[in-house]
Amino acid sequence: MNNENVELEKGEAFIVVEIIEYIPNSVVMKTIIRKTTGNVTAVSFDSGEGLSSKITPFDTFIQVIDGKANVVIDDKLNILETGQSIIIPANTPNSIHASVRFKMLSTIIKSGYDEESV
Repeated sequence: MNNENVELEKGEAFIVVEIIEYIPNSVVMKTIIRKTTGNVTAVSFDSGEGLSSKITPFDTFIQVIDGKANVVIDDKLNILETGQSIIIPANTPNSIHASVRFKMLSTIIKSGYDEESV
């Protein structure tokens, strides 16, 4: 896995799908914003690559920006195409795989979990 953890220049326009490239046999991550309260990351997956099953303590918003993704949440397969999104619930087993290459945005919000609902 290739991580590029340099935030993008603030106040400068960019096209999300163009800030990250496909690399053969790789998953590439590029941080767009990283804060203690959450982060936004662009990720590219080459065909056949994926992220193994994990559980995170926060909700994760996934938006496919190119291609088609296989997102498994609590053993349920969700096939997302360009423009589609899904929220992976906190504390739920999940994995992401590419039968064809794809790019996505991943947004995690870490604040608000200790606050009462209004």
